[in-house]
Amino acid sequence: MVEVAAVDACTEDEQLTGLFTMVEEHLGLPFTTVVVGVGVTVDGIDLSLDGRIVAVCSYGGVRQSVGILDLPLPGPVPGGTRWIEAYRHWAG
Repeated sequence: MVEVAAVDACTEDEQLTGLFTMVEEHLGLPFTTVVVGVGVTVDGIDLSLDGRIVAVCSYGGVRQSVGILDLPLPGPVPGGTRWIEAYRHWAG
């Protein structure tokens, strides 16, 4: 899957962008989960300034980004989570 996402990528940044695009396109949004004991809705996906893919979560009018690799996924998992696993593999 990483090869599919990074097919034309020459640099690590381009590989990250390819993986981000696949997660963004395929992850079934929105979905709810629990982060540090708080129920949140995952509304979107973004790239952080430090070069990580993050989930944009909201709860009670507050928005917070959580690293997608640190995000607890609900059961059953939303569609497209295999791309998160591909990103996890790539991130090593």
